[in-house]
Amino acid sequence: MSFFDHRERETEMEAPLCTVRTNIVQSIRAFRVHDLQEAAGRLGHHFLYANLAHAQTKQDVLDLIAAQFYFPAHFGKNFDALYDCLTDPIHKSGPQPGFVVVLEQIPAVAKFDKEVREQLLDVFREAADYWADRKIAFRCFYSFL
Repeated sequence: MSFFDHRERETEMEAPLCTVRTNIVQSIRAFRVHDLQEAAGRLGHHFLYANLAHAQTKQDVLDLIAAQFYFPAHFGKNFDALYDCLTDPIHKSGPQPGFVVVLEQIPAVAKFDKEVREQLLDVFREAADYWADRKIAFRCFYSFL
């Protein structure tokens, strides 16, 4: 296999992630969840998915994320605990291959307003920074309801 064949195979494995920075939180826009899941699988990355369409409040959002990400029962259900679950226990469990996270249909309702949505996304941005410091890819994609 030549260098170019090898590079083409790597690019194919990374698609659709090859055009996305390794540590970022961004709108899902042109990406499909299924394609992101397949790309994560080909790269051997963890794939975390949460559909938040039925959430109305911060507590609902945290409950759904905790359930769909399989967080431990002792999860504190606040943004600090969310950050802890996205970083500390995982880091202590050994080398990590990378992460692709999808937060689909984040609510845009009065009880989960723009400020709370930004706080939620800030937690994922901080987690992306945490993993960037450790040279581990952490890509988070989101959409609003």
